[in-house]
Formats: sequence, C-alpha cells, structure tokens
Amino acid sequence: MSYYSEEELREIADSLDSAVALPVNIEIEANHRVFDLSEVEKILRDSGNIFLADCGCRSIHHNCDSPMDTCLAVNVGPDYSEKNPTNQPRKVTVEEALAALRRSHEAGLVHMAYVMKGDEKPFLICSCCTCCCHTLGELLRNGIHTQVLTSKLIAEDDDAKCTGCGKCVKRCVLGARQKIDGEKKYDLTKCFGCGLCVSTCPSDAIRLIDRKKVLD
Repeated sequence: MSYYSEEELREIADSLDSAVALPVNIEIEANHRVFDLSEVEKILRDSGNIFLADCGCRSIHHNCDSPMDTCLAVNVGPDYSEKNPTNQPRKVTVEEALAALRRSHEAGLVHMAYVMKGDEKPFLICSCCTCCCHTLGELLRNGIHTQVLTSKLIAEDDDAKCTGCGKCVKRCVLGARQKIDGEKKYDLTKCFGCGLCVSTCPSDAIRLIDRKKVLD
C-alpha cells in the first residue's frame, strides 16, 4: 500500500487545528467541535454554498474501493471549483450533500470535520478510510489517535440486548471492538462516536451518549 511521507504529514498537520469525528443518523446534542448529522445539516443549510469533491487521499493512494465523491467544502468562494480542479468539486444542494454523507457512512467511512487555524467552524467535512486518509489512517498506524482525535460522543452497549453476532467488531475501524475466544471486547477509550457500530447493530444494542458521562 502507498502512504504519506513524514514530510507530507507535517505539512498537512501544520495547517489543521483539529480533526473531530462525526456520527451519522444520530440525534444528540453536540458542541461546536463535534457534530451529529442534524448539526451537519444545519451547517449545510446555513452555508452560502456547498461543493462535493472526490477524496484527495483516495485519489492519490487507491488503497481501497470506497466511494470517491465524499468530501464536502462549505462556505468557500464561488470559484472553489476553478481553484481546486484536481478533485473535481461540483456545487451541490443540501439534499445531495446529505445523501453523500449517508452513502459514505454505509460504506464504513468515518466522517470528520477539519477546522483550520484561525477559524471557528469547519470548512471541510471528509469521509475517511483508515487505509488512505492522511489524518485518520496515519494516526491509527502510529497509535496516537486517542491523543489527537476529539469527540463528544462515545458508544454505550446494552449487553442484555447484545446477541454476540460480531457485526460491530467488523464495522469498527478504530480498533475499539474485538472478538477474542468468541467473546466481545470493547475498549471505550478507543471509541470516538462515529456511529458505524450503531447503524450496524441488528438488535439495537448500541447507542451514542455524551462521552463525559463515561470517561470523567
């Protein structure tokens, strides 16, 4: 597989203030750094414009067959497409943007908002895979995602409802869930509330809650 070099990662990291996980199809209060789908929708509806573009990371590395047109830029200049032609951005409606988020969620991608230094709100909402993404993938490979990624949400299991099917284990890309000797193991310190396990669980045994209620 092809990955970013250390020099490329330094240049990217220097321009980012934070990267935060975004759950999908979850209605729950969130602060200005972490957003659920309802808040993402509000951001999109309040935006002057929305552009949907191909994922720059997957375009470069091609390490998987995940959907390509998944990156959203909001409140950018009207000439965004002309200035950034490489990833083929196109202006879209709110409904088209939300459909792209849901499609990428179904594909197992993690939604992350990037806040640039000096800005209060994100201008870029990406749907990230672990094998190509310069942020999510590299943080996981270096074992430092728990120190860098932020989220207000965390998954909570209802063991009484759990059937032990293991679908959440296969769905979790952050390494929070494993199945060892037939028994499910959940390390909540590695969970960042992306919601992939929630939408997959056939017995509705998982929900997202405020992580402060669990970790504080």
